Amino acid sequence: MVEHPEIRRLVPGMRVRITQAVGRQAARWSATIEGEVLSCGPEPTGSWHAHGKQNRYWLTRIVLRKTNGELTRQSLDQNSRIEIVEPGGDLPTQPAEARET
Repeated sequence: MVEHPEIRRLVPGMRVRITQAVGRQAARWSATIEGEVLSCGPEPTGSWHAHGKQNRYWLTRIVLRKTNGELTRQSLDQNSRIEIVEPGGDLPTQPAEARET
């Protein structure tokens, strides 16, 4: 699972822009999506992985509501970039781990 420093600052209600890139031999493809954060954090996949937490393979995922109302779930990796477009609420002053308690 890839750790994103930006993910600790995200709270539901924020508006973010995510750019994801895929490297190719001669070029790089990228796609950008923008929306309101509904949730974010590590989630298990359906894949079994012998050395993963709870024997699962975990991915960092973010769920967004786009302007047209469509819900989308994005898996974040080392090629993903997160930009905060609008705070939408109080920015957290503590890391996500501290807020969960």
